[in-house]
Amino acid sequence: MRTPRCLIMALGLSLLAATAQAGDAAAGKAKAGTCFTCHGANGISKVALYPNLAGQKEQHLIKALKAYQSGERADPTMKAMAAPLCDTDIENLAAYFSGLSCH
Repeated sequence: MRTPRCLIMALGLSLLAATAQAGDAAAGKAKAGTCFTCHGANGISKVALYPNLAGQKEQHLIKALKAYQSGERADPTMKAMAAPLCDTDIENLAAYFSGLSCH
């Protein structure tokens, strides 16, 4: 069975798009100081109320931060934390926290 050319092209383009969205983990670490207060310096919270960020999927973190910005996810503290972030900041933070070990 032959794979249709369109399918191969679509897969290639989606991989390219996913790679292009990758953030800069070093820049994310530099921006993450405020996050450390609740989520821990290594992305692992010492308080059960706050979720661990270390090891979360990058796209999940991006989606969550954007949802806090828009109000789709309701949390006054996170809305205030996410409000000043631009898309690049969000991508960088997501790259940083997703790259940390959750162990």
